[in-house]
Amino acid sequence: MPWQQQGGSGGGGGPWGSGPGRTQPPDFEDMIRKGQEKFRRMMPGGFGSGKGIVLIVLALVVIWLFSGVYRVQPGEQGVELLFGRFVKHTAPGLHIWFPAPIGEVGTPNVERTNTIDIGFRGTAGAGQASLVRDVAEESLMLTGDQNIIDIDFVVQWRINNARDYLFNIRDPEQTVKLAAESAIREVVGQTPLEDALARRRAEVEARTRELLQRILDGYRAGVFVADVKLQKVDPPQPVIDTFNDVQRAKQDRERQQNEAQAYRNDILPKAKGEAQRMIQEATGYREQQIQEAEGEAKRFLSVFEAYKGGKAVTMKRLYLERMQNVLKNSEKVIIDKGTGQGVVPYLPLPEINKRRTAATPN
Repeated sequence: MPWQQQGGSGGGGGPWGSGPGRTQPPDFEDMIRKGQEKFRRMMPGGFGSGKGIVLIVLALVVIWLFSGVYRVQPGEQGVELLFGRFVKHTAPGLHIWFPAPIGEVGTPNVERTNTIDIGFRGTAGAGQASLVRDVAEESLMLTGDQNIIDIDFVVQWRINNARDYLFNIRDPEQTVKLAAESAIREVVGQTPLEDALARRRAEVEARTRELLQRILDGYRAGVFVADVKLQKVDPPQPVIDTFNDVQRAKQDRERQQNEAQAYRNDILPKAKGEAQRMIQEATGYREQQIQEAEGEAKRFLSVFEAYKGGKAVTMKRLYLERMQNVLKNSEKVIIDKGTGQGVVPYLPLPEINKRRTAATPN
């Protein structure tokens, strides 16, 4: 040590030695005083002067005031508070506000779409595909027909009012998650299993989003629900095989019903058309017979009226008409009785008709 004796040893007099040839112990008070004097010389006007203290205070005040300058990034919305009370929103850009603890500024992102997974958790390992872990206490729920269904879904939401978002709810993401679980359980609880699985899946999504938005609006959460998307909708895992068998049986039943309906749609119109045709033919035949009977009756009445007016003439005409109808389809031979010479000349009309018919080309 610098205060130890060089090349000698001695006794007595304390740890620092005494007498000639001994090094005196360091004076700590003198060392502190010299350090203070050096520091004063470095400060303008000296450390202990009033001017130096004022300059230090002014420098601290300027630094404190500059701490109130803040920047709102694109997509964010500034929220200025004065003594913890909301004052106004600010747009993206550079702003100045009262520094802490008088003022405070929050800058939540109001354009980013946040996603919450409900009923499952996705994990990704390095160099591996994404793995999905089911969360049964979130995904299992009761349907309207007293069946259990396993639903995984995703909620996408954004901030639409930064003031409400920051002040009205303590844990926004957990609040949205719990409200979404409540909303979908209410909607699924009013929906039969078959509809929730396939038929009305889009309706379940839309109703859940609307109900979730009403719940959050009631909380004044400042959150806009962009979408609710069902990821997996299945029966519980222990009964899924049995459920699939039931579904296949229902599909076979529906297929056979559709085939029977198609056969019915093919046969029934033909039968109806045939029945209509027969009805129309019978109706036409009836009208024909009625018209013919009425015509015959009118013709008979007209003949009867003519007979009453001239019986001889009418009888002659009726005789000639009847003979015409009788003789036109019979073979006729004309015999001349006027010669009186024993020869019976005749005209073979049937033979003439046959020859003429044979000679007429087709």
